[in-house]
Amino acid sequence: MTNKDNRIVVPILKRIVDQVARLYEEDVMTVIISSGSVIAGKEVLDDNKIDNIDNAAQRRQVYSAVGQPRMMRHYYSIFHDYGMRCAQVLATKRDFDFGRHRDNMINCYEGLLSQGIIPIANEDDAVSLSMSMFSDNDELASLVAELINADTLILLTDTDGIFDGHPDHDDSHLIKSVSTGQEVEQFIQESDKKEGEGRGGMESKINVAKGAASKNIVTYIANGKRDDVIIDIVHGKDVGTRIYKEEE
Repeated sequence: MTNKDNRIVVPILKRIVDQVARLYEEDVMTVIISSGSVIAGKEVLDDNKIDNIDNAAQRRQVYSAVGQPRMMRHYYSIFHDYGMRCAQVLATKRDFDFGRHRDNMINCYEGLLSQGIIPIANEDDAVSLSMSMFSDNDELASLVAELINADTLILLTDTDGIFDGHPDHDDSHLIKSVSTGQEVEQFIQESDKKEGEGRGGMESKINVAKGAASKNIVTYIANGKRDDVIIDIVHGKDVGTRIYKEEE
């Protein structure tokens, strides 16, 4: 959702919401797991304004606290244009532990979805402790998918899926499907993300996808910048990499 200058690309958000709105007309309910709050905060607060904060975790908290309402303003405005409603659901990793907090989250999601309200989930970076943070939003997405018994989990990235080499090389090919027992991790390339960018990478997506698939949630890794990628996946078109549970 960000460009090379680390700014939120609103047209990308609009394309995602457009697909969610069209699926809603088909009675397909969607939960959006959205990062971007830290980058949105950095758009407002440049480093010079908080250069007295040396602690990286505290800087992230400040950026997130400022950026989260900015992200929701984007989503609220776009959904409003479609005559739809959205809601913010922030969570920490501890909220998914079995007990009262988990039950409350289930009730929240069920209530929102029953009213046709699209939940937009993100980690509550402003209060998450480093030892209890999600590894990335891919992990959060898988936990939410399990929580609501989702039929499908779609992990969007900036490549078309899992390749058998570097995605930019002409001799690399897209792997159309991967079973939970199939080893594809050797094809992963190193990530060079900077502070404030998403913490996840392809290795994380594969691990999360296999974990979700093992719980009977078919998972796709696909290019979020591809037109109608979500619609096409839901309609069964041959898009991205499909990760499925290996038959025992």
